[in-house]
Amino acid sequence: MEDRVEHERREFLKGGTAIAATAAAGVLLRAPAALAQQAKVKVGVMLPYTGTFAALGVAITNGFRLAIEERGGKPGGREIEYFTVDDESNPAKAPENANRLVQRDKVDVVIGTVHSGVAMGMAKVIREAGTLWINPNAGADEITGPLCAPNIFRSSFSNWQTTYALGKVLKARGHRNPVFITWKYAAGEQVLAAFNEGLKKEGGTLIRELFLPFPQVEFQALLTEIASIKPDAVVAFFAGAGAAKFLKDYQAAGLKGKIPLYGSGFLTEGVLEAVGDAAEGVETTLHYGDGLDTRKDNAFRLAYAKAYRMQPDVYAVQGYDAGQLLAVGLEAVKGDIGSKAPMIKAMETARIDSPRGAWTLSRAHNPVLDIYLRKAVGKQNKVMGIAWKALADPARGCRA
Repeated sequence: MEDRVEHERREFLKGGTAIAATAAAGVLLRAPAALAQQAKVKVGVMLPYTGTFAALGVAITNGFRLAIEERGGKPGGREIEYFTVDDESNPAKAPENANRLVQRDKVDVVIGTVHSGVAMGMAKVIREAGTLWINPNAGADEITGPLCAPNIFRSSFSNWQTTYALGKVLKARGHRNPVFITWKYAAGEQVLAAFNEGLKKEGGTLIRELFLPFPQVEFQALLTEIASIKPDAVVAFFAGAGAAKFLKDYQAAGLKGKIPLYGSGFLTEGVLEAVGDAAEGVETTLHYGDGLDTRKDNAFRLAYAKAYRMQPDVYAVQGYDAGQLLAVGLEAVKGDIGSKAPMIKAMETARIDSPRGAWTLSRAHNPVLDIYLRKAVGKQNKVMGIAWKALADPARGCRA
C-alpha cells in the first residue's frame, strides 16, 4: 500500500507541478474572449503527500483528476494547469503554503486539504484574497461556520456531521455510557463534541474523554485505562495510518469482542486491507460506504479502478465531487473563470450527482447529505442503512 501511494504521489507531483507563463494585458483591460478561452485555468492543489495522511491526499487527487478527465480534461472548454503543494499536514506551514499558491502562482482555484488545522491556517489567506476554494476533506466546523464566505465551498463534510448521528446508533444498540478516544487537535475535539451532543439528545452520558497528541500512535496507556473503566462502548476518531494502528492495538489489548467499538467512518476507511480482522464488525457512520449499488457509484468505482488500479474510498469520492463542483461552475460561465458571481451562483445552487448519493449545498456551502451506518465486513465498509437522512450542518456562526 505504501509503495503504491508513493508511486502515485511522485507521478502526480511530476505531472502536476507547473510554472506559470501568462502575459499581462494591463490592469484595467480584459483579454479578448478568444485568448481567454485558450488560457488554462490554474488549479492549486494543497494536500498531504507525505506523513500519516499521505494516502488520503493521493486518493483525493485521483478522484479530482478523474472528474476532470471525464470532461475531456476541459471543463467549460478550458484546460487545467496544476500547481501542487505537499502541506505535510503541518498547520504551521499552512499560511505560507496557501500564499505560495494564491500570491506567487496566482491560481484561480485552490483544492485542499485533509487536516482541519491546516485548513484553518489556509482560511484567512484565501478569504482575504477572494480566491475560489473547494475543500475536499478537512471538516473544521469553522470553515462553513464563522469563517464562511462566498468563495469558500466544501465537497466533503463538516466534523459535526460525521458523528452526530452516532448517538442514535448507540441508543439503538443499548449503549448509554460510552467513552470517546481521539487525537487532541481541532478535528478530534469537534467530532467528539458532535457525538456528545447527539448522545445527550438520546439520553446517553459520555463518561470519559481520552486524548492523544496528534499524530502520536502510542495507544497502550489509554487502552489500559479503557479496560479499567469498563464502559459499555468505545467510540473512536482516528484516520489513515493512525486508525490502522489503533484498530490493531485495540484487538491486541484484548478489548475487541469485550467492549463494542464504534466510530466516525474514518476509523475504518481505507485501512481494512492493512488491519486484517482487527476491524471486523466495527460499526461507523459516514457519508459513503461499500455496496451502495447505484448506477453512479458502480460507474465511478469501475472508472477509478481502471484508472488507478485500486478501489476508491470516501476520500476519492470527495476529490471527485470537488472536480464535479468546479466543472459545474466553469460550464455555467463557459470557462470564463473571471465571471465569479455567476460561477459561484451556479455552484451554490448545484445538485451534485455523486457516487455517495445526490447532494446539495447549504447556505454555508456545506453538503447536505445522507449519513450511512456501515459495518466492517471483510475488506468492505458495508452500508447497513441510513443513520440520518439529508443531515445539514448547523453552520453556527455563519453570516454569509
